[in-house]
Amino acid sequence: MSRERGETTTGGPAATPVPPLSAAYRWYALGLLAFINLLNYLDRNVIFALFEPIKRDLVLTDTQLGWLGSAYILVFSLAALPFGLLSDLRSRRGVIAWGVAVWSAFTVLGGLVRTFAQLFVCRAAVGIGEAAYGPAASSLVADYFPGKGRAVAMGVLSSGLAFGGVLGILLGGVLEQAYGWRVAFLVVGVPGFAAAVLAARLVDPTRPPGQLHLRTYLRGLEGGLRALVRQCFPLIAGTVVGVAAAFVLERVYGAEATVDLAALGAAVGIGLAANIVWWMRQVRAGRIDRTPFGGRMGGAFGELLAAGQRVLRTPTLLFVFPAGAMISFGMNGLVGWGPTFISRELGLSAGDAALILGKWGLVFGTLGTLAGGTIADWLRRRTPRGRVLTVTAGFLLGGPLAVWLLTVRELEVFVPGFCAAFFFLSWYNGPQAAVIFDVVPARVGATVAGAYLLFIHLAGDAIALPLVGWLSDRFGLDLAVLLLPVVAMVGGILMLGAARTVAADMRRAGMDG
Repeated sequence: MSRERGETTTGGPAATPVPPLSAAYRWYALGLLAFINLLNYLDRNVIFALFEPIKRDLVLTDTQLGWLGSAYILVFSLAALPFGLLSDLRSRRGVIAWGVAVWSAFTVLGGLVRTFAQLFVCRAAVGIGEAAYGPAASSLVADYFPGKGRAVAMGVLSSGLAFGGVLGILLGGVLEQAYGWRVAFLVVGVPGFAAAVLAARLVDPTRPPGQLHLRTYLRGLEGGLRALVRQCFPLIAGTVVGVAAAFVLERVYGAEATVDLAALGAAVGIGLAANIVWWMRQVRAGRIDRTPFGGRMGGAFGELLAAGQRVLRTPTLLFVFPAGAMISFGMNGLVGWGPTFISRELGLSAGDAALILGKWGLVFGTLGTLAGGTIADWLRRRTPRGRVLTVTAGFLLGGPLAVWLLTVRELEVFVPGFCAAFFFLSWYNGPQAAVIFDVVPARVGATVAGAYLLFIHLAGDAIALPLVGWLSDRFGLDLAVLLLPVVAMVGGILMLGAARTVAADMRRAGMDG
């Protein structure tokens, strides 16, 4: 199941090892990947600055707005794991380049839609491309910067999250005020095509150049599709029931689109939960040969099983995964509903609200992300718990500030409070990712990162965005958003549990790798 780094991934003889890369090239590659991550979060977050004009032009409810934010997240989450697996087995740079091109294309198409359903599909398709990028880029950076400098490198990569996320809100607001929300989608999508070309030319630090042979990859499934269907039956059944329920609700009862989507999402979620419970029981019981993921299925699903076993048998990850879901629930929920909240509660236009959040968030979010990575590496030199402690500290400092901030209605008080809260709440980005790669062997790093993204988004912001929209339609947005920083703070406290296990798991990962 494991591979030496100098081997090919198609079962052939070992290829010529990749020559050592210079420090300058590693920093160039990190810079390019961080810039692509900026585009990643710019394209995913631009819609949040456009909620109000989209709601007005397409005549939507807050619940529908929440589903537009969640459409991307649902698809992104489900696709992150298989793309993480593909990145571990095949060309990481190829997966990245393909993903960037796809999400850019569907971002542009988002500016041409005429209905809620069309925009929902475009935003969902953006998630496919961005799911391809995340695990592969994190894995590449972990190999470009092994050892003690990894949290700083992950912080630089994750700075695209804070920088691109708030830039998407800022740029979306400015473009919407000047040209309208449709032009905003068109403009932010175009740079990704050039970035895709540059990503395709990156040198992988641990793997020789090669082509992505899809036929060879699919050969691993030969003879096992029936077993795969049996193993995934709860998820498949849930999806079928959800589609049928949505169809009946729409055609027979004339239900609104949000009701259809809620029924589909609930059925798929129940099926996925049942599948996860089933897989966990089989892995823990050691019944590997009875699943479609063992040797009879070939390398692809064997690697997937290895990643699942690694998560379940690594105590640190049992804290990191649920903590990450709570953090994702709160933080991405705040990013999504922040511009709309500011616009309504402080009496600003959508563009002015986006300008305030984007301008100050750009500065203090980036500073917080870089500070978090630096502090985490400084503490890591003194204790293996350093990165875990940094994550918790950020939420203990920033969480109460965020709760208080959502009760403020004076702009001159809100802005400095927002700067302080966002600075501390951005600390977690680099250290959280670094902890995952610290406690798993490099050969399954991207697959485990894909599993992490799947979990935190499905259990986190995929729920938060429509839930806050639903609560807003019933109780008002001012009350609905208070849930978000509280959940994020609980996640930061839960992360502290990993401080007891991270040192032993790091030693085990070093021996296994």
